[in-house]
Amino acid sequence: MFSVVPGYSPGFKRPPETLRLKRKRPRRGSSSSHGAPAGSEEASGLSPEGSPRPFPGSGRGRPRNPFLNLGNTPRPPQAGKRVPAAGGKFLYGLDEDRSAQKENYSEAAAAAVDTFISDTPSLAPSNTGVPSFPSFEFPADWSIKTRLLFTSSRSFAWADHIKAQEESQGCVQHCRSTFINLPQSIQEPKLSTNLRCAFQQSLVYWLHPFLPWLHLFPRIGADKKMAGKNNPWSYDEGLQQILMSEWSLSFTSLYNLLRAKLCPYFYVCTYQFTVLFRAAGLGGSDVITALISPTTRGLREAMKSEGIEFYMPFQEIRKGKSNASSSHLESGFANDSEGTGKDAENEEEQQLGCDNDEDDDDDDEGFLWLEEMGVQDKIKKPNNISIQLNKERHEVQLDHKPESVVLVKGTNTFTLLNFLMNCKSLVASAGPQAGLPPTLLSPVAFRGATMQMLKARSISIKAQVNSHYKDAFSLEIVGPIMPHSLHSLCMLLQSAQNGSFSAVCYSHEPTAVFNVGISNDKNIKESPGKDLCNCGIHPNTLSQLALSPMLGKSSIRTLEVSDYTYTWKV
Repeated sequence: MFSVVPGYSPGFKRPPETLRLKRKRPRRGSSSSHGAPAGSEEASGLSPEGSPRPFPGSGRGRPRNPFLNLGNTPRPPQAGKRVPAAGGKFLYGLDEDRSAQKENYSEAAAAAVDTFISDTPSLAPSNTGVPSFPSFEFPADWSIKTRLLFTSSRSFAWADHIKAQEESQGCVQHCRSTFINLPQSIQEPKLSTNLRCAFQQSLVYWLHPFLPWLHLFPRIGADKKMAGKNNPWSYDEGLQQILMSEWSLSFTSLYNLLRAKLCPYFYVCTYQFTVLFRAAGLGGSDVITALISPTTRGLREAMKSEGIEFYMPFQEIRKGKSNASSSHLESGFANDSEGTGKDAENEEEQQLGCDNDEDDDDDDEGFLWLEEMGVQDKIKKPNNISIQLNKERHEVQLDHKPESVVLVKGTNTFTLLNFLMNCKSLVASAGPQAGLPPTLLSPVAFRGATMQMLKARSISIKAQVNSHYKDAFSLEIVGPIMPHSLHSLCMLLQSAQNGSFSAVCYSHEPTAVFNVGISNDKNIKESPGKDLCNCGIHPNTLSQLALSPMLGKSSIRTLEVSDYTYTWKV
């Protein structure tokens, strides 16, 4: 039988005594009810008379439920006590860890430790999926990173306080496309001039237009950051025409460099979408390619009206899966009727998240069996207008999604160039970005471009690992980090950090879809050849970018380097 507490009413209709819900702020240093023994009255939640003891409020927020604990619910562990967990491991109370941090460090240091622990993949729990197998190279990531956080057991002090001569030498090496091959391991990185010059060289990028008081990347969702800034061109049509004229010259210059294979790739960042132009020989393609994401039905219809042939890679993948599933169903259910086979095919397509709107003829064939039964007059067949509206509805559902990415190949990229320069929706007509041309990002110089540097800083902190503290070092890179910069920095850090470091990558999400595969050819091109040797990036980086993308619509989130081998998570 159940034990009944004296004076306790399960219905709570008439409590045995008046509950005192006074908000009391707990005194520092006084023992709370969590630290009471398990068998005491204070731990059981009962007063000496046997009635439920009211719990005082914390002084902030709502008061606690006085009937929450009647002795039948487990109590939290005491602070500082080890509690057995799954797998035979022990967990420590958080109160002791927090108090230890506050005793040994100031509030700023404690905040830095918390930030480092949360950002370091080896110390913080990760939900980014299964890591890859160790490899001497990581796949090309065509997304633009906004921030990189490198961590290592060795100091990054060599990256601080670059001398004027080293900064100048790094800029000259970039402009002349001169690359220095560093040794596998550098014992004294702070004394290596070549390392510091190469590090400065890897931070260079080119931008147009350049307005120092505005952050021109990212442009998608940047209205709040640009609100209230001085933009005299928004109300001056003459100034807008001058800005667009200069922008068109810079855009044309970049495309000519790309076609001459003197520029490997570049980005066009508008307030609605981003375009990635890649030279022939990169991304597993032998021709110039352009990826646009995200797109809308209106933009796609405008491209069709201009005669631009394009593909939707995810729709092609969907059709391939649909064809594969239909062939599988035909082979597995050869004895089934035609109608049953089509029902199973439609069910398979729904599991793949696909739309069954690619074949208009199937709608007509679906009613043939009704004519054979003689009931076609009793069934209302949808007219062409309804079918067209249904098709348009499916197309609109893709708008502003990664699946709406568009691929343009070959000579159609030149038509796309003219289309973008004359497209009215390329520039915002209202809001903080009104009249501002799109941002052009390139790894090499072009007409009207401004040389910019990624911001880098190193931090030395104490990181808590289990029950002790250890020295940890981090290097933060901020800015529009393009694919070649990520690879160049990783090559440098392999030499400087003895082939052991980790990185947390923060991507501009609208550009993650640029990692979609654009070629069905299984023979992946391993080398871009000699045509791109003068494009201005390191040969090893060039070899990496020449491979077909394999990340789909994901991007690299974390990189782990151990003994000069990579593992990554997306």
